[in-house]
Amino acid sequence: MRQFIRHPLDVPIEIRTDQRGPAAVFHTEDISLGGLAVHSAVPVEPGSLIEVRIAYVEPAFEAKARVAWCRPRRDGGGHELGVSFLDAEDVFRARMVAQICYIEDYRRSIARAEGRELSSEEAAGEWIAKYAHKFPGASGGLQ
Repeated sequence: MRQFIRHPLDVPIEIRTDQRGPAAVFHTEDISLGGLAVHSAVPVEPGSLIEVRIAYVEPAFEAKARVAWCRPRRDGGGHELGVSFLDAEDVFRARMVAQICYIEDYRRSIARAEGRELSSEEAAGEWIAKYAHKFPGASGGLQ
């Protein structure tokens, strides 16, 4: 049985596996209280320490993490990595980033579907009322 509920999230994420090397761009698959699942073109050894950066938000989210597992994707399109953050504060911050990403996606989808232009604050208010209770660790609002 899965320890944490996963929530889909598709945003670009940069991962640096070597401090001297360049960061590679990946895409998140989902987020849970335990960490992130990430699509990767190449395998990364479980146990590897990595640096994670999500520039989709301002300021960019940056944290150190460990690759918990790596397996080939079922569709044959690379690998899927399980990433866990090393610091409990980073887990909290990653959840905040995920909520911000969901709210921004909600704002854009309302503009497309309904033609309503919402400010970030208006979108946050609507998203929180509709969806925050489904978010990991949520207690009726942004965590």
